[in-house]
Amino acid sequence: MSWAVSRVLRDRDAGLYLTGVVVSGFGTSAMALVSGVWVKSLTDSNSLAALTGVCLWAATLFGPLIGVAADRVGRRTLLVRTNLAMAVVLLTLLTVRSADQVWLVFAVMTLYGVSGVLLDAAEAGLVGTTVRAELLGEFNGLRMSANEGMKLLAPLIGAGLFVRFGGHGVVLLDAATFVAAAGVFALVRPGEEAKRPEARRRWLHETREGVRGLRQRPAPRRLVLAGALTMAAAGLNGAAIYAVADEGLHQGPAFVGVLYAVQGVGSVVAGLVAGAAMRRLPEGVFAAAGIVVFAVGVALRLVASVEVALAGSALIGLGLPCVLIAAMTAVQRETPDALIGRVAATASTLMFAPNALAAAAGAGLIATADHRFVLAGAAVLGLAAAAYAARAPAEVFPEPVQSPEPVAR
Repeated sequence: MSWAVSRVLRDRDAGLYLTGVVVSGFGTSAMALVSGVWVKSLTDSNSLAALTGVCLWAATLFGPLIGVAADRVGRRTLLVRTNLAMAVVLLTLLTVRSADQVWLVFAVMTLYGVSGVLLDAAEAGLVGTTVRAELLGEFNGLRMSANEGMKLLAPLIGAGLFVRFGGHGVVLLDAATFVAAAGVFALVRPGEEAKRPEARRRWLHETREGVRGLRQRPAPRRLVLAGALTMAAAGLNGAAIYAVADEGLHQGPAFVGVLYAVQGVGSVVAGLVAGAAMRRLPEGVFAAAGIVVFAVGVALRLVASVEVALAGSALIGLGLPCVLIAAMTAVQRETPDALIGRVAATASTLMFAPNALAAAAGAGLIATADHRFVLAGAAVLGLAAAAYAARAPAEVFPEPVQSPEPVAR
């Protein structure tokens, strides 16, 4: 582990923030899985079960609008109150006991998605005033590792709780993690934030300012658009994964879980090494290299071999996070504090909305075409994204000066 990573972990506020991410991410990962399983068990409908995921991601499309709130309220206050509010909202699911009540699951998961966009925007602003610019690469990498690590453990624990106690047990667990995360975020000492003007403009005007704030910054803009192309490729790849397991590898549907687990391990590794890599490479080159690794991993899934498919999953996990880490680090570094909530939310929408749209398109293609055609298209799209990312304005993060003094606020 590099000295800079150790410096991040030793910093009180950065450590608290990462703790909050781990606690909240654990409950979120468990609930995201169990909500679909719960609806399936109540309705015996695959389409209704899949709808929970749609509800969870729908708010991403409105990120620029939602992100305005993160620039109007103190970020730490917003994090604490939103986490506590979601704990209360989740408790309404304790009333769900039959198929005619699943509408409440859909409603809560929709609010869950809204809160996720809001929390991400507030967190981006809090990070910008809490972590020094030269440590942002390491910090965002560790955040990615923490999230991916929770995705490996939490679904298994959530599934076990569901089998033993039903959906209500997971609801109580997730509500408890929201309360715990609120407590942790309340202890963070944010740096000085830019003063908000007393007279606020119209909500839509402030939303346009966030969009304009991203458009006017060449490096973040190019990395975000490269991330959008990459996530579109990831959506096509994800749509084909069940066909890969069945038609390509002649394995049962449960093998998809193995592929995702290996991919998760790769993502954890990517997060741990991202900061050091971004000190040695321009961030556009770092992002492009990661996308190429991702594209190679997708291409390996064309080979009808379990061992090769597992290697491909590891490469997908290792490469995919690179452009996301580089893009959000650039946004945090170059965006003024007063705009960062809106700009970060806009960036998230541009990067993650294509994933959902491409997944839907890929699902339609899989029904009429060979899954290898979809995978080949995803790999080619990934290579195009890498070429685009490589042209981002060169920026290498400086090495932080080693000193015993605490991080300046």
